[in-house]
Amino acid sequence: MKKKILWITESAVMMALLVTLQTLTKPAGQLVTGSCVNVCLAIAVLVGGLNCGMTVAFFSPIIAFFLGIAPQILTVPAIVVGNMVYVTILYLLADRRGKKTMKQITAWILAAFLKFAVLYFIVIKLICGVFAEGLLAKGMLKEPMLKALPATFSYTQLIGALVGGAVALFIAPILIRALYADRVIE
Repeated sequence: MKKKILWITESAVMMALLVTLQTLTKPAGQLVTGSCVNVCLAIAVLVGGLNCGMTVAFFSPIIAFFLGIAPQILTVPAIVVGNMVYVTILYLLADRRGKKTMKQITAWILAAFLKFAVLYFIVIKLICGVFAEGLLAKGMLKEPMLKALPATFSYTQLIGALVGGAVALFIAPILIRALYADRVIE
């Protein structure tokens, strides 16, 4: 019961931080907002664990859509998948005891590149490529979005994931020491 309450609390705090950052950075553009989202994702998983990270990864694009940040509802599932890949790689490969090691750096870079690859494939190759004609015909995708999505889901996603992960690698150890000095991180 105590673990469940801790998970709910950590997830709620990370979601509150996520919504705040998405709202405050929306005028600054995708690169700033995306970097902040990736900080939240990485801290959620490095400090709160896989369930916390997955919760934030799932709800982040949904909240972004309702805030008018995610460009189109079609992209929300793709962003969920990309976020979950990012969180999973960090969880599986990073040392969650708060130490900056080569393992942390490798996990961060691999997570960022895999998130970028997943988003690139789903949005650019599938939505804007293979399925574009059918989506346009059904009115689920408009011509201006078809042209804008490749720019939105290209290298800016990689840069945002790298920046966010780098910031999180500095912040997470401080949070872990401050919050869980008496607890062993799993």
